[in-house]
Amino acid sequence: MCFAIALIPIGVITGLQNFQIATIILFLIVAVTFIVSYVSSYFITKPLVTLTKNIDEISKGNLEIQLEKSEIYEINNLMMSLDRVMASLKLAIHKVGVKKEEIFEEALRAKEELELKYETLLKKIDGWIWETNERGICTKCSPKITDSLGLPPSQVTGIEFLRFFPPDDAACILSLIDKIKKEKNETTMKVDAFWLNVNQRPIWIRTYIIPVFDKQYHFQGLRCFSRDIHDYKISLDKIHELQQQLQDMSTPLQSSNSNHLDEQTLPLATTETFDYMFVFDENAKIVECTENIHKKLGYEKEEMLSLTLLDFKCLETLDDIKQQINLVKQQGTMQLKTIHKKKNGEPVFVSEHIKYLKERNMFVCLVKEDFSPKDISAPPPS
Repeated sequence: MCFAIALIPIGVITGLQNFQIATIILFLIVAVTFIVSYVSSYFITKPLVTLTKNIDEISKGNLEIQLEKSEIYEINNLMMSLDRVMASLKLAIHKVGVKKEEIFEEALRAKEELELKYETLLKKIDGWIWETNERGICTKCSPKITDSLGLPPSQVTGIEFLRFFPPDDAACILSLIDKIKKEKNETTMKVDAFWLNVNQRPIWIRTYIIPVFDKQYHFQGLRCFSRDIHDYKISLDKIHELQQQLQDMSTPLQSSNSNHLDEQTLPLATTETFDYMFVFDENAKIVECTENIHKKLGYEKEEMLSLTLLDFKCLETLDDIKQQINLVKQQGTMQLKTIHKKKNGEPVFVSEHIKYLKERNMFVCLVKEDFSPKDISAPPPS
């Protein structure tokens, strides 16, 4: 190459003819160099391609593959090392007494079982799993999203996930993501917000968001689990409505003249004096209760919501309870004394004030502990 470059000024000096000769020589050198490079590259690349294919076959469990020798010293040494590794692997398999096919089949079977468990989990969980990249584009979504939003995963992936939210909720979530990026916060967060279903109707969805960062804390996207809690929100709104009705119901009791309250109504004259409250339907099933019911009856709220009046009332039979329900429906309210049974079986003497919520076809019961056996024991000596 240097010789060819040196010929250029010589050709200029000696005349046009010599310059043309120098150009031809330069072209020939370039052509020869290209041909030599291509041939050399071919002879180096071909054994590398062959070696790559052989390694791929070995990874699939084919230990009987024959490795071809290469004229290139380094590649030939690599093949010899690989050959020794296969020989050692065959010897190890022989000593253990397991066929090589069984080893690879077991690994493949384990992989398939894991994938099957994952698919089964996605089908059984009450919600869907989805992921986004750093730009907010949905990259993965499980099929369960169709049950809640009516959208197949194919209509969700590849789209910015904020498009599935009403503008106000999308703005709030975008602000949250900006805060996550700024603070590099990896904490799992719970977000309740409206999503738009296939008909653009808002559905109340609860989402658990896991921010993803790389080792340098560069934001990589989100991994999320979402589930439809629309019915739960409706129930929550209904409970708030019942609580408001209960508060409205207690107002006339608070303003009543205590001199005209009878013995049954007196313990329930104010909302501050009742011990606990529960709501039941016309089938005597408990549908809501206050948290403090545990202090008096020993039942946790979740346990209480699985009971009926018959489960903790000692004096009334099923027919008695049905008659009481019908009577409250006719009169609107009822006061009575009865005995509630604790979770451990102990009796609690109580006064009940029951009100019928006609528009909901439900009953609110305010309960005050009235007296216990020790209260009616023999009077103290004078």
